[in-house]
Amino acid sequence: MATNQRLPLGIELVKRGIVKQEDITQALEYQMTHPKEKLGDILNDLRLADPKLLLNAMGDVFGEKVIYLTDEDVKIDLTKYISVDIAKESNAIPFEVDNGTIKVCFADVSNKSQVETVRLLMLNKGLVMERYITFKSNIEKVLNTITTVSTETIDTDATGTTIVDNIIRNAMAKRASDIHVEPLEDSVRVRYRIDGQLFTVAKIDKEKQTQIIGRLKAISNMHQEKQEPQDGRIIMYPDYNIRVSSQKNIHGEKFVLRLLKKDTDIKSLFELGYPEDQKLLKDAFDKRNSITVIAAPTGEGKTTTLYSVINYLDRPEINITTIEDPVEIRIPGLNQIEIDNKTTFAGSLRTVLRQDPDIILVGEIRDPETAEIAMQAGQTGHYVLSTIHTINAIEVVSRLRKMEVSNYDISSTLATSISQRLIRKLCPHCKREREFTEEEKKIIKSIGQKYGVEFDLTNAKTYDAVGCDKCNQSGYFDRVAIFETLLITDPIKELIVNNASTLEIREEAYKEGYKPMIIEGLKKVINGTTTLEELNSKLLFY
Repeated sequence: MATNQRLPLGIELVKRGIVKQEDITQALEYQMTHPKEKLGDILNDLRLADPKLLLNAMGDVFGEKVIYLTDEDVKIDLTKYISVDIAKESNAIPFEVDNGTIKVCFADVSNKSQVETVRLLMLNKGLVMERYITFKSNIEKVLNTITTVSTETIDTDATGTTIVDNIIRNAMAKRASDIHVEPLEDSVRVRYRIDGQLFTVAKIDKEKQTQIIGRLKAISNMHQEKQEPQDGRIIMYPDYNIRVSSQKNIHGEKFVLRLLKKDTDIKSLFELGYPEDQKLLKDAFDKRNSITVIAAPTGEGKTTTLYSVINYLDRPEINITTIEDPVEIRIPGLNQIEIDNKTTFAGSLRTVLRQDPDIILVGEIRDPETAEIAMQAGQTGHYVLSTIHTINAIEVVSRLRKMEVSNYDISSTLATSISQRLIRKLCPHCKREREFTEEEKKIIKSIGQKYGVEFDLTNAKTYDAVGCDKCNQSGYFDRVAIFETLLITDPIKELIVNNASTLEIREEAYKEGYKPMIIEGLKKVINGTTTLEELNSKLLFY
């Protein structure tokens, strides 16, 4: 962090009750294998203290102003004041200008030459620098979200119509899944979600806000005068379905556009990242008279996995019907039903049961009524595929219980519970090979030992995410899923019927060979698909 006096800082933090002495000891041990890291950053990265309390205490100790910097705090286009290269080299971010003073946040003010370089750079622009400190990780996150997407195709000086078209077409070119158009106090911010991460791509003059909002409402078929939440759809781009949502905030109306590409090729389950084990694949999905559930939080690729399962099961002699909100990919030969304002999953499912289906895909089980009908469908000769919002495969049982599904219905109908997460893949164009550190090896081996898996790291290499033009300087390109599969065997069925807790079910599952998704994630770290840092950002295991 922001000083070379590591031991005095540690003593001061212990005195103030911010950390315990054993936390300082753990951080110093970590520092032995990471000598370039500062003590404050290590305490923050290892989550050994409340970050804001830690930062405030450090500012007090060092006599520096502090800010827990996020991209929300950056009120200016920093590239007008400092180059990306200098910002990265100095770990410095200018974030606000006020009456001839520019506020600049540093990760390390003990490096006097770098601080002086930035100060003189600001002075040459006629601005006096007011310095702040924050954690290095905060600096890196802001640099990633603010500077990594090109805005060269967004003409912010054009008319509202042209700006909106530029924003949408640029998002398509950058593989964005979502566009956020957000009114701020003095500008309109545009952000793209690419590979699960939000990146700021433009800040547009506030005077353009009315034009931009008016254009978005016009092409989304929304009411121009209303400011309450609205939903719409943009159909003017032939290769995309674009869902639009508006919501009023204190500075205007925010819009989120979800970009759904038409006629997307459906990947196989193995291409998505499912373990390349044909027996497991067959055991998990070759089912009848039952239900298979994909569990994950929002935005983790559940629907994509369902499409791949349908593609795996699809045969001419099988009648497959889907009930979706919305239909994201049109698949030839399937009967696809889209939920609208006049229909529900439960109501549509009742109708579908009279259509002689073999396999039914229900986009989401979100209420007791849908859960009850889905279970009944699984008990009357149909195979039902659906999704549910929960954190892992075993918690699906608990979630269904909360939806008032009986233990008997769960045990007799639920065949497979699968959970997944999407993790970013290393960019193949710029990833940099290196040896695993001893600390990384220790983490991997201890997790493997916990779950009865031995990882051979003798000659294993890992990679750093570097960043290049191909990956928008993020170091990652595209995503892959990691999975865990819980097969509902007879012993687990018995536990469910007897109202066993999820802990008891988990213990039995481990005995039968169930492995949590972190194991698949670590395999992808070892084979060079992703990094330990990226995996930890999803699963928080160290």
